Parts: sequence; C-alpha cells; structure tokens
Amino acid sequence: MEILAITNQGVSQPQQTAMTELTTDFKSHPGKVLYLAEEAQQILSLAIAREVESGELSRQQLLEIAEELGISAQTLAIAEAEWQLQRQDQSDKQVFDRQRRQRFHHGLARFLVVGGFLLVFNGLAGGSLTWLLYLGLGPWALHLTWRAWCIYRPNEYAYSRDFERWRRRQQMGRAVKGAVRRLLGP
Repeated sequence: MEILAITNQGVSQPQQTAMTELTTDFKSHPGKVLYLAEEAQQILSLAIAREVESGELSRQQLLEIAEELGISAQTLAIAEAEWQLQRQDQSDKQVFDRQRRQRFHHGLARFLVVGGFLLVFNGLAGGSLTWLLYLGLGPWALHLTWRAWCIYRPNEYAYSRDFERWRRRQQMGRAVKGAVRRLLGP
C-alpha cells in the first residue's frame, strides 16, 4: 500500500527523487513516511476516536495527549481558545442563516396572502384591474426573487458583509441590554 506524502507540483528533480524515496509502504518502512499536517491530524483524530470509548475526552486527557505529542500546554490553550471562537462563529452563522430564511419565508407568506387577495379582487371586478396586479405584485415579486437568490445562493463577499453587520447589531443589542440591566439593578 503506497502512501503519498506530499505533492510534486513545483518541486525540482532532486527533491522529487527524495520524495519518491520517502513515499513508501508504511508497514515496511514506518520511519520514512511523511504526512502532511492535515493527514496527520485526520489519522490522530481517528486513533483518538477509537481509543476513547465514550467519544469524549476530559481536559486532563487532552493535556496528556498533547504532552505525548510534544505540544505545550500554552499552545494547547491557544488552540482551544481558537477552537471555541470557531465554534461560536459557526453557531452564530447558523442562527444568522435561520433568521434570514425565516424573514424570507414570512415575506413570501405576506406576498402570497396579498397576491391571493388581489387576484380574487381582480376576479370579482371582472378582470379589468389586471394592470393593478402588475403594478402591485411585479416589483414585490422581483424583490422576493432577489432575496431568495441572496439567501439560497449567497455571494461570499455579500454574505460575509451581511453576517458581520448582523453580528454587530447582536453585540450592540446585548451591550445595551446589559447596560440597562446594570442601571436598573437586580
């Protein structure tokens, strides 16, 4: 079984030969196989998952594993803090996405109710008010179509901008609520 250690793109011939020598069967030459950091992380994740029966590690177990791998406690603490931030960011994005979809669905429901009412009204009026339907529902339908496109097929830049704007509003709201709570007392 061959394990590819690194890609050969942009590598000189002597380096490529050295890499070919290092790319070997891991069973017969375990010390010569090189792994990319991402590959090593995936292998270690699988090994830890197999080793830990409950699927959870205590902080002490995490420190012990890091120590065995030569990772300092400070580096582990920094990585843990970064992981917490990434987890919070992911959670915030899920809330943001859910709120965007809910707002869109509420707007779509309003459009359907008003549009249905106008269609019935137009039918009762003998169909002579068709221009009202185009005038009233056309721009609204275009706006809803645009919102649907932005929500379900987002542009990376626009999504990041909207998410950061939403996050700032959330933080301001929490700050104002905290200040009011402190002013009013317990």
